[in-house]
Amino acid sequence: MNFKEVKVMELAKITTKGQITLPINIRRQLNLKDGDKVAFIENDGQYTIVNPTMLAFEKIRNAMEGEAERLGLKDVDDVVTMIKELRNEKKEGEE
Repeated sequence: MNFKEVKVMELAKITTKGQITLPINIRRQLNLKDGDKVAFIENDGQYTIVNPTMLAFEKIRNAMEGEAERLGLKDVDDVVTMIKELRNEKKEGEE
């Protein structure tokens, strides 16, 4: 890591119990509220704090990449139509 290129955003102090308080600006950028959890991502000895909800959405998005095209969904109307069809199929199967 080239420390000349590093921008220190905020500092936090570790308590005797190993706890830190995330500065308000970082909590806002990560969209974190009271009681939320954070995830620590390690990459070559560097750690990044992330909102695990956003991490989960990113994983889902990556997993779903190309599915709309595969299913022939071109716009929101196509998605709504598909959902209606699936709901109708489910109702018919329950009868």
